[in-house]
Amino acid sequence: MVALIVGMLLCVGLALAVVALVAIPARREGRDLLTPKGEEVMAMARERTQDAFDKTGEVLAATKDKVTETVASAAPGGATAGGATAGASGAAPAAAPSPAQPKSDGGDDVPARRAS
Repeated sequence: MVALIVGMLLCVGLALAVVALVAIPARREGRDLLTPKGEEVMAMARERTQDAFDKTGEVLAATKDKVTETVASAAPGGATAGGATAGASGAAPAAAPSPAQPKSDGGDDVPARRAS
């Protein structure tokens, strides 16, 4: 296994040496490394990457806003998105039942499901 890794590293080193021997003198002479077609492909790739990055940023911002609104509206007792309540003394707040979950005290406020 060690021989395989050493061989791979040797091949990568040799490839880098060949590229350096060809690319560095060509660059010093003022020649571009890529052909005009290659430059065009790189420009398109940069543009697509920037578009994807912009869209991802917009989606993340919208998701953050929705989560913040949901947490702020669902928090009992005026809690903020950070979890702190006004005038909190550092003690853990009492657990309140979630509006999405029915109360489990067996009262008549939750209608029983009927089998059809």
